[in-house]
Amino acid sequence: MPYVNIRVAGTLTKEQKTKICQGVTDVISETANKPKSTILIFIDEVPHENIASGGELLKKPADK
Repeated sequence: MPYVNIRVAGTLTKEQKTKICQGVTDVISETANKPKSTILIFIDEVPHENIASGGELLKKPADK
C-alpha cells in the first residue's frame, strides 16, 4: 500500500487538495502499477511560522 505524505506551507483549498490527490494517485497507480484504492495520501498544512529556510522563518505571502 503506497503511502504519500505531502507537507505544504500554509493552507490549500479543498479543490486544490482534490486536484493534488487525483494527480499523485494517477502517477503512482500508472508508474508503480498499484490499484488506486490502495494509495493513501496525507496532506499536512504547516503554518509558515513553523518552517525556516536558510535560518529564517518563512513569511506568510501577502493576500492577492
